[in-house]
Amino acid sequence: MRVYNTLNARKEELVPIEEGKVKMYVCGPTVYNLIHIGNARPMIVFDTFRRYLEYKGYEVTYVSNFTDVDDKIINKALEEGVDSSVISERYIEECKKDMEGMNVRPATFAPKATEEIGGMIEMIQTLIDKGYAYESNGTVYFRTRKFKDYGKLSKKNLDDMQSGHREIKVTGEDDKEDSFDFVLWKPKKEGEPSWSSPWSDGRPGWHIECSVMSKKYLGNTIDIHAGGEDLIFPHHENEIAQSEAANGCIFSNYWMHNAFLNINGSKMSKSLGNFFTVRDIAERYDLQVLRFFMLSAHYRSPLNFSDELMEAAKAGLERILNAKKKLDYAEQNAEGRSFFFDDGEDQDFGAEYVAKFEAAMDDDCNTADAIAAVFEFVRAINTAITDTSSTALAELAEERLVKMCDVLGIILDKEEEALDAEVERLIEERQAARKAKDFATADKIRDKITAMGIILEDTREGVKWHRK
Repeated sequence: MRVYNTLNARKEELVPIEEGKVKMYVCGPTVYNLIHIGNARPMIVFDTFRRYLEYKGYEVTYVSNFTDVDDKIINKALEEGVDSSVISERYIEECKKDMEGMNVRPATFAPKATEEIGGMIEMIQTLIDKGYAYESNGTVYFRTRKFKDYGKLSKKNLDDMQSGHREIKVTGEDDKEDSFDFVLWKPKKEGEPSWSSPWSDGRPGWHIECSVMSKKYLGNTIDIHAGGEDLIFPHHENEIAQSEAANGCIFSNYWMHNAFLNINGSKMSKSLGNFFTVRDIAERYDLQVLRFFMLSAHYRSPLNFSDELMEAAKAGLERILNAKKKLDYAEQNAEGRSFFFDDGEDQDFGAEYVAKFEAAMDDDCNTADAIAAVFEFVRAINTAITDTSSTALAELAEERLVKMCDVLGIILDKEEEALDAEVERLIEERQAARKAKDFATADKIRDKITAMGIILEDTREGVKWHRK
C-alpha cells in the first residue's frame, strides 16, 4: 500500500512502526458551532482510509481530538452568557450526531483539549528546560529558529518569509525574541477559562494541544498524522517543531492531507452566502449521499460542491443500493433455484472487481477509482443475476459488494421507512386493480398516491416507492 507523504512530497510504501499495527492521529474540529461540510471531508476521507487499513488486517489505533478551548468558543459563550464548557459540550454532541449520520466510526480515542492541560504544561516545561521555549510576562513562546528543521513539512523557509511573517504572528509581539516565535501558553483575559501553570493562570496555544494528545494516546512517534491541507502551515509545522524538540525523535512518519472543498467553484464563506453545515445538507439529502459525494474524487484533489454533483452522487448511490436489493430478491425468492453454482456460472464472480477496488485503495486511497470498480461490479450483477441464477451466485456477489461498500462506509441495508396506513391501503387496491387488468382504476390510484408525495415504481421484484 502506497500513500502520498506530504513530508517528502511523494508516494511511499506504508511501513508501520510495529508490524500489523497503525497509529493514526487526525486533527478534529474546534467545537463552537455545527460542523460544516468542509469539516466533513477529512472526517469521511480518513475514516474510509482507516476502514481500508482494517480491511487489510491492520489493528488501527485512531485518535481524533476535539478542540474545546478556543477564542471562538469563548466569544460564543460570552454572547450567550454561559460558561465556555456549555458551548463546547453542546457542539461535541451535535458533531457526534452528524458523524453518525455520515457513518463515520467513533475514534479509538477522542480526547478533549481541556482534559489534557496537565500534559501540555509538562511538555511546555520540557521545551523551556531544553532551551526551545521561553517565558515573557506570563506568555510562553517557542523559539522557532532554534528548531533547525522548521519548514520541512510546508517547504517554507523563515528567511524567505520575512515579508509574510504575519501568518504566524499573535498578540504580544513586543514580548517575543523573534517575530516568528509562536505561543505555547498565554495568560487569561477577563471572563476566559483558565488553568494554573508555573508561568501564569491561562490556557494553552492551539498547536501544543495536538502534540500532547498524540503523544499520550499514540506515543512519541506515530505512523500517520492527517488533516486538511489548510493545517499544513502553521499548525502541523508547529506540531512537528514542538514535538520533535521535546521528545527528541521523529513525530510522524507519514503526513496525509486532503484538498479543499469549494462551493460552486468558490471558496466556502459566510460572506458569500455559500456556507453549509452538515445539518443543512441533511435537510435535503440522506447523509450517505454526502459521504458518497465526498469519496467521488481523490482526497488530494480539490472537490467542488454543487446541487448537480450531489444529484449525480445520489443517482450513483441509488444504482448500488438497487443492485443490493436485486441480490436480496434473488436470495429470498429461491424457490426452484439451485443452492449450488449452476453449470456455466462463474464460481469466482466479482473477484476481478474486488482486485480493481483493492488496487485503487492501495494507490494512496484512490476512492474515485475504487467507486468506479464498484460500478463495474454493479453492471456485472445486473447482467449476470437473473431469475434463473443460483442462490450461491447471488450470495457470492452480495458478500463481495457488501465488503467493498463497508470500506467506503456505504450502508446497504437501511431500515425501510414506514408508509402511512392509507398509502399502504391504496397500493394494495392498485395492485388488485392491475391484477384484474383494470388499468384505468390503477392509474387513478397511482395519481392519487403521487399527489400524496409518493412515487411508485413497478419492477420485476415488485412495487417500489420513494418520496418526492
